[in-house]
Amino acid sequence: MATSRIPSIQGLLAFETLARLRSVTLAGEELSVTPSAVSHRIRQLESQLGIKLFARGDFSLSTEGAAYLNRVREALAVLQQIPGRGSAAGTTRLRVAVTPTFSRQMLLPRLALFRHAYPEIDLVLHVTIPMLNVTAEEADIELRFGTGPYADRESLLLSSDEVTPVCSPEYLNEAGPLDEFATLDAVSRARLIRCPLEPWRTWFSANGITLDEPGGGSQFNDIGLVLDASVAGFGVALMRLRLGAAWLDSGRLVRLSPRSVPSPHHYFLCWKPGALDRWECAAFVEWLKHALG
Repeated sequence: MATSRIPSIQGLLAFETLARLRSVTLAGEELSVTPSAVSHRIRQLESQLGIKLFARGDFSLSTEGAAYLNRVREALAVLQQIPGRGSAAGTTRLRVAVTPTFSRQMLLPRLALFRHAYPEIDLVLHVTIPMLNVTAEEADIELRFGTGPYADRESLLLSSDEVTPVCSPEYLNEAGPLDEFATLDAVSRARLIRCPLEPWRTWFSANGITLDEPGGGSQFNDIGLVLDASVAGFGVALMRLRLGAAWLDSGRLVRLSPRSVPSPHHYFLCWKPGALDRWECAAFVEWLKHALG
């Protein structure tokens, strides 16, 4: 076999990751390289193959790219198989409670890797309400959003983030220059989208803006809905940078300020004392910790 015609594993991983996450920022984080390195690997792969893998700037796949992705995933799945693993009869069920936007943007795009690594684990996902930590069913592992720690659970700080104001390009054109959203005048001229999960007081306090938390205007209790509402022209949203990377990379939202400030809220993996004695719980916690870097 002429090995010179086989694409590099780095290029194939970059392609699969970017196709899954649709964000060079998130792909770079998962692969532990810079976004520019991801783009460079994609260009090298396309040059070697002689096809365009992505059709548009939002990383939608071309017809050839979609067909090739199936081949790449099959090949990667074979390479990830460990001899002897999964040969035991039966599977083990693991119930995980997750918050909506985090699961869509950060967890689900990576779960194929978990499934390939642990085919003997049947993963069952439940939705939990952020801040309230209410789940529809009992879970072995919970993803909680808040300030922590939690008296009734052991926990691992999984992800912290910074926030910055964003809006759609159309709204920015309508509202006019907003002075990096760092003055009382700029904030007062904008429609603020409210979300109890990321209150505006974080941004106000960091910029010395003497305003109370907005009491009127559109409000959503899901971070993803807040960002989608901003895309739709509802106004300015306070965005978590890691969680909202796909909205920025696609151009649906633009930053109003080069500055970002730490959010007081974090994502924690939580479990009842003793749960990590079960191998499947320990495996999931360790895998997700490394998957998110």
